[in-house]
Amino acid sequence: MIEVENVSKLFGDFLAVDGISFSIQTGEIVGLLGPNGAGKTTTMRIITGFLEADSGSVKIDGLDVREHPVETKRKIGYMPESAPLYSDMIVADYLSYVAEIEGKNPCEKVPELADVCGLKEVMHKNISELSRGNKQRVGLAHALMGEPEILILDEPTSGLDPNQVQEVRSLIKKIGETRTVIISTHILSEVESLCSRVIIISGGKKVADSPTEELRNHYGNSAEVILSVSGCSPEELTEKLGEVSGASCISVRQSGGKCEASVSVEKDREIRPELAAVCVRSGWQLYEMQLRKNSLEDVFRSITSSVSGQEPAMAE
Repeated sequence: MIEVENVSKLFGDFLAVDGISFSIQTGEIVGLLGPNGAGKTTTMRIITGFLEADSGSVKIDGLDVREHPVETKRKIGYMPESAPLYSDMIVADYLSYVAEIEGKNPCEKVPELADVCGLKEVMHKNISELSRGNKQRVGLAHALMGEPEILILDEPTSGLDPNQVQEVRSLIKKIGETRTVIISTHILSEVESLCSRVIIISGGKKVADSPTEELRNHYGNSAEVILSVSGCSPEELTEKLGEVSGASCISVRQSGGKCEASVSVEKDREIRPELAAVCVRSGWQLYEMQLRKNSLEDVFRSITSSVSGQEPAMAE
């Protein structure tokens, strides 16, 4: 569906996108992540044909975006971070106007999208009177008007309250059942809940590309166990926990008469019963034990905050 091959883009002397390549198949929901200024928005604008790459190519269904601009744009619905709406228009009139531009029958498409995007209650309102959440919904309806095969969303829940965020996420998930979707966002929990795959860009380069669930295991350990124990010294606790198979990177500190330990778990090992047994055999008091899964946020920080600017080594 989407093939990005060795794409680069310069703005003056600044290399915003540096030789990025990836492909996205039909039906995937992909999260495009990166720090501010990483090149995410530039990459999306090149895919849509809004910007032209200085080198490399983008193909949509085998058609080069540069050589077939009209055909490829018809396959794409794009919603930028701030949806460009005409605030002085009534929602129904605005969507009818968009439908006519797209060559669609307003009497059919407007009611259909009002239903899909949850706009029935605000169709009579002026766009300037809408909440940010409803404006985002209008922007989605606009992006969907041309019945695109691909939907590209830049920060779709930026500035929304928690209820609005949940509503828009549910809408995107529903839309993603029948379309290819690319989402750029800084909200990592959003990616975890919506996306089957994550591409991370840092410094204009692609530094990670993996199914969301597997990404946690690719970099470092997948989880850690946190323990709170009394009746031992930090040195004793470190030594005994280190004897448990599958435990690594043990960190212990003393606080308020207890020892707080963090134990990294190798791969998908279940070591909690063995850790508890060590405490019982040693006659220590175990106050708390919790498993903390390696989050996408941990992975993101690990990959993008490297001081050397090099991609971290992938765990075997």
